[in-house]
Amino acid sequence: MALGREHWSPLRKRLSELLRSGSGHQAAVETLLAPMSESVALRPATIHDYTDFYASIHHATNVGRLFRPDAPLLPNYKYVPIGYHGRASSIIPSGMAVHRPSGQTKDAAAEAPVFGPSRALDYEVEVGFFAGPGNELGQPIPIAEAESHIFGLCLLNDWSARDIQSWEYQPLGPFLAKSFATTISPWVVTMEALAPFRVPAFQRPDGDPAPLPHLSLPEDRERGGIDLTLEVHIASRKLREAGLPPMRLSRGNLRNLYWTLAQLLTHHASNGCNLRSGDLLASGTVSGPLPEERGCLLELTQRGADPIRLPTGEVRKFLEDGDEVILRGYCERAGFARIGFGECRGTITPATPTPANPR
Repeated sequence: MALGREHWSPLRKRLSELLRSGSGHQAAVETLLAPMSESVALRPATIHDYTDFYASIHHATNVGRLFRPDAPLLPNYKYVPIGYHGRASSIIPSGMAVHRPSGQTKDAAAEAPVFGPSRALDYEVEVGFFAGPGNELGQPIPIAEAESHIFGLCLLNDWSARDIQSWEYQPLGPFLAKSFATTISPWVVTMEALAPFRVPAFQRPDGDPAPLPHLSLPEDRERGGIDLTLEVHIASRKLREAGLPPMRLSRGNLRNLYWTLAQLLTHHASNGCNLRSGDLLASGTVSGPLPEERGCLLELTQRGADPIRLPTGEVRKFLEDGDEVILRGYCERAGFARIGFGECRGTITPATPTPANPR
């Protein structure tokens, strides 16, 4: 990741040559390959830092409307990419269990908060992208150079405890409601591989402000989007025991981001913040304009007011212990090979009991 495009492209080309059917290299390569069924997915890079953005205007509007019906978007949203500094140490690979977090929550009618397991555990379907070559402290990255600093993309689930989040997030934003686990897929798809699936950036409605000059570039407006389909599936314990397939909850697309990946990275470094190779940045929940494109249960169930019914008859406002959430992503276009992003899986296990205080 640190070496840059001049090394990424030749390596990708050579790997393609070695693995291509009929290339004559099969005998030499076969002994180096391991069956996926016998392999364990690990984090694909040493992740020093993790930043999560809020780049889907549909998600921001849907969530904002639940809490601020008259003014769902805050005044800064259309001017500046919003993000927060996440927890790198709790980023885990696909397939690893996710312990239900405990924390402080406060019901509206209660006088004081209580501590205990979250009762409103949620997923967020996102796309993560890894920094390639970094930048020196104090040296911003111009938007014209931003994509040369992006190595590739993965799937990302930003698990969120909504009841903990609603009590703690003011005034400084997410903290313990999100730092307990973030799941990523083991596959990183390079930007070069995604070239056939580039599309224009999100078309801002008439009347929206244009990005400020440091976040504006004609080439980014013309092809800053990525036509990447994102699906979310759920498999409860009962569904699995009955031998039933996971139920699809939503299908959206990364092209609906209000801010492009180049704008997110440029903004991150615009104050001179130094990014390092392997740093992970994430899009924030990816939602679209249609109900079936909503990227989390908070949106899909309207904060629990409109629960989802599973084929087993189970009802879900938020996630229950034993639920497995599966994210899938893929790019398709006529005349080009379909590119899959694999899966990003996580199963909810019960909260760890709180140790008793010594007397």
